[in-house]
Amino acid sequence: MKNYDYIFTGSGLAALMTVYKMIQSDDFKDKSILLIDLDTKKTNDRTWCFWQEGTSTWDQSVSKKWDSALFANAHFKRDLDLQPYHYNQVKGLDFYNQVFDLISKQKNIHFLNETVTDINELETHVFVATATENFTASAVFNSIYRKTEVETQTQYPVLQQHFIGWFIKSKEAAFNPNQATFMDFSVSQKGNTRFMYVLPTATTEALLEYTLFSHDLLAKSEYESEIQSYISKLGITDYEITEKEQGSIPMTCYPFWKKNSQRVLNIGTAGGWTKASTGYTFKNSDKKSTQLIAFLKQENDFRKYHKRSKFWFYDLLLLDILDRKNEKGSGIFSSMFKKGSPALIFKFLDEETSLFEDIKVILKCPKMPFIWSLVRSVRYLF
Repeated sequence: MKNYDYIFTGSGLAALMTVYKMIQSDDFKDKSILLIDLDTKKTNDRTWCFWQEGTSTWDQSVSKKWDSALFANAHFKRDLDLQPYHYNQVKGLDFYNQVFDLISKQKNIHFLNETVTDINELETHVFVATATENFTASAVFNSIYRKTEVETQTQYPVLQQHFIGWFIKSKEAAFNPNQATFMDFSVSQKGNTRFMYVLPTATTEALLEYTLFSHDLLAKSEYESEIQSYISKLGITDYEITEKEQGSIPMTCYPFWKKNSQRVLNIGTAGGWTKASTGYTFKNSDKKSTQLIAFLKQENDFRKYHKRSKFWFYDLLLLDILDRKNEKGSGIFSSMFKKGSPALIFKFLDEETSLFEDIKVILKCPKMPFIWSLVRSVRYLF
């Protein structure tokens, strides 16, 4: 039974970012590391976006940047100047190639294309099993999401950010490649929080995603019917679909950190690394993985890793509202973006604002829903 210093059960975004930074730090070159995942990460299976001021570790994986974005609902449109931020698009395969190009040069890091069947923490180590092999490790980073455990509990709200996206090429020049559509709530809300998200890469090429923040997924035909309708409203009559993508991201303030043990740390979606109020994962995982590297240089008890912040509570307030009155989403986001500073909103969503700046953003939102949510949610602070 082979032993490793670190085993990553699952090699999604969080795991790959963490391993990449382990290599960059040069403090883990004497540590043996194993990544286990059934997916070989050799296909373009998803698209990530994040906003960034200045440069990023992931610049070589960025395929497109926008300095302007559109926010819209049924009553107004606003062009958002994103400076000093850029809104960046990363294709999954580009990210995987960047990470695995570096991993492939490391003699101490190995990848196993298997499914993890068991993780069992013992007194002095952690036992990890696949269908064909067994391993031990001093520590395990687990990114296998326990869907049933999280989504059947009733103490914390759980919504889904679910979507289907089409990459299209059109005959008509219908897109502005210099401006992303961040949220377009002009689509029928149907009692939910629903919007279109558009990432144009040329005047005739774009990714269009029909996205919801709600409890229940739709039939595939409903997402695609809404995308077709939106394409028609853009004046496009002749186009081809070059790729499709779909996903469902849990949005919750469930206390994932309580499942961490001395030697097993939950990371990624399984560790609550997704931004609960928006579903954004890339930037949050980038920050969390950097924090984890710093932690590993000082500590080895994963029960000490998590620190709950004020932003966790802010997210909880929004999710509480959308859990009870899902149709409120359009009004809440519209109130923030109608007159608010885009740079300040992005800074707030990145969890980098001061209390004074928090208040400036929060005061843009409808007051009564958040007051009632505060009354209901204050119990979580104690």
